[in-house]
Amino acid sequence: MKLYGIANCDTVKKARVWLENNGVQFEFHDFKKHGVTQALLESWLKQVSWGELVNRKGITWRKLSDEEKARVKDDASAIALMLEKTSVIKRPVLELNHKICLGFDETHYRSLFGK
Repeated sequence: MKLYGIANCDTVKKARVWLENNGVQFEFHDFKKHGVTQALLESWLKQVSWGELVNRKGITWRKLSDEEKARVKDDASAIALMLEKTSVIKRPVLELNHKICLGFDETHYRSLFGK
């Protein structure tokens, strides 16, 4: 199991603490340190839409110009943006048994791990 995100993101911190406190072993992949690949993003986009994976409520998205935002209209353009600005990816991304879960919700995590 792997948890993707950015170490200083509050939501990622909450997910990491919850996993650790509940004895769930995981590997953490920091987008800022290790980046993200096109192949990984493509695999995620087979499970969720680009509109779900791109965090349009976050600071990174809000700082984009209207032109930059308008260019994001499909998987290819969303991937290009996420490769350039990994902070725009919804966090955390939990990858478990080849399926992903976006964001952190304690109730959902409890159901995933039977806690």
